[in-house]
Amino acid sequence: MRNFKPTQWLACIAAGASILAAGPAAAQWPERPINFVVPSAAGGSPDVLSRVITNELAKVLKTPVVVDNKPGAAGNIGLLQIINKPADGYTIGYGNVNTLAVNRSLFKKLPYDVDRDLVPVAHAFDLYNVMIVRADSPYQTAAAVIDAARKSPGKLSFGAPGVGTTGHMSGELFRSMAKIDVLYVPYNGGPAALQDLLGGRTDYLFANSSEVVPLVAAGKVRALGVTSLKRLPLLPNVPTLDEAGLKGYQTVSWGGVVAARNTPPEVVTKLNAAMQQALKAPAVREGLARLGAVPAGGTPAEFKQMIDRETARWAKVVEDAKIEKLD
Repeated sequence: MRNFKPTQWLACIAAGASILAAGPAAAQWPERPINFVVPSAAGGSPDVLSRVITNELAKVLKTPVVVDNKPGAAGNIGLLQIINKPADGYTIGYGNVNTLAVNRSLFKKLPYDVDRDLVPVAHAFDLYNVMIVRADSPYQTAAAVIDAARKSPGKLSFGAPGVGTTGHMSGELFRSMAKIDVLYVPYNGGPAALQDLLGGRTDYLFANSSEVVPLVAAGKVRALGVTSLKRLPLLPNVPTLDEAGLKGYQTVSWGGVVAARNTPPEVVTKLNAAMQQALKAPAVREGLARLGAVPAGGTPAEFKQMIDRETARWAKVVEDAKIEKLD
């Protein structure tokens, strides 16, 4: 029999006590309101989409789910808020393609490690971007943009609200797959990028479908292609970029729920089950559809597999585009 030092015995006793304490607490979860951290400002797409889901999640769990907006540092501030709180299931939050996948290749050093510090809970929805030009643009199709860019390398430009955003990464994938030389212009927010597009200072940009539909309806912009593999119900007459000739082109602005790494497995299981139920609710499905999003679902393991695939995919895009890493 192995002889343990007194300090080792104390460590074992403490670990056993924590497990015993966590068991009843996990079994009774949730007993109080849940804080849901959204790593972006109120009113933005992640915030609005999250509220559609958390409103229903609160009904399923029979406890308030309070949205807490923590914008800044490309979502890193919000993720740290989740990680640094007790891992008891009472502080959870929104993680997306940026914070869980793109940022891992984009930053020199992240203040968190997705695999070490977080546990995926549920894939919530998929949202797609749309390639747009101003209404009086000479470009009627995505193929026309590609043709013009090939004829005049370095002349055309596209904008996006910040390095690493889905608009930026959609543009980089478009540039890579089309094998064109265009200029990327970063902006401090989507409105500024749109203003310069409308003013003719950039040639095209990629924006969320929920933002694009009203602009198309108002005649301010022309939609040339969507980043999904199937046409979007909100824009049924707009072809996919795959249809436009870039076979296999797809970018997804997916989002989901994450929790701190040591959250009890029982809590993660309960929360995942509650998410599956919430995503099936008519109010959620209709609310997401109005914003151009598609409900997802699945197990924590499936969400983890998707995060890993997307991390590898965007790492290659960042490398191929020679995007300078951020501090």
